[in-house]
Amino acid sequence: MTEKSPAVATQASRSPRESGLRAPDSPLIEVPLIEVKDLEKTYRTARGPLTLFQHLDFSVLPGELVAIVGQSGAGKSTLLHILGALDAPSAGTVYCASTNVATLTPRQAATFRNREIGYVWQFHYLLPEFTALENVAMPLLAGGQAKREALVVASNWLREVGLEDRTDHRPGELSGGEQQRVALARALVNKPRLLLADEPTGDLDATTANQVFALLQRIHSDYGLTSVIVTHNTELAARCTRVMRLEAGRLLPASA
Repeated sequence: MTEKSPAVATQASRSPRESGLRAPDSPLIEVPLIEVKDLEKTYRTARGPLTLFQHLDFSVLPGELVAIVGQSGAGKSTLLHILGALDAPSAGTVYCASTNVATLTPRQAATFRNREIGYVWQFHYLLPEFTALENVAMPLLAGGQAKREALVVASNWLREVGLEDRTDHRPGELSGGEQQRVALARALVNKPRLLLADEPTGDLDATTANQVFALLQRIHSDYGLTSVIVTHNTELAARCTRVMRLEAGRLLPASA
């Protein structure tokens, strides 16, 4: 059984009809899509405990495009893995899409990821023996969708990222930028609410990186996504809604 966010539960329990009061005219408070409270993550190493986060709080509102910057080894990728139910915190709560992902079983976490989250990594991780079209369709097929329907949806997403003429190409026949666009299409084929990207332009030259990031921005806006991007590229980070810096286990506004 998955645990729902306290904010969602509180809103659901306070209807004007039940209380007998007229609903106020003030605007509704927007519930974060991501809400992290008192997060801790400690690894056991041969040299003793290694603590990346301690009492870390963090929230992301629906529709935000948030960049996380920081030095290598600060824990940016680990934080992204925890948000996406790929890793578990040592302590604290991590609500993502109204679900406490830290409480999910491995099977529940896999189902949650396939339904709610799209991932883009620095390396594309496309399957070399399959075409671009088949790679994009993989999450749909894994979710049980019929192959014919999955390929139609995948074809539409390849068109969305400008690769409708590359459907039958295998990853080795694509450029680096094209590979990453296929990876973006694959991440979004299930229409997730949340996009997590870990250095999505890290392996690309400056011109191609700018093109891929512009595409990501457009799709984020067109499809009403909520996105969290880890990057070392401060110029690209500055184009996001908000920039946070991870330093000494804390997330602070980059200007702080």
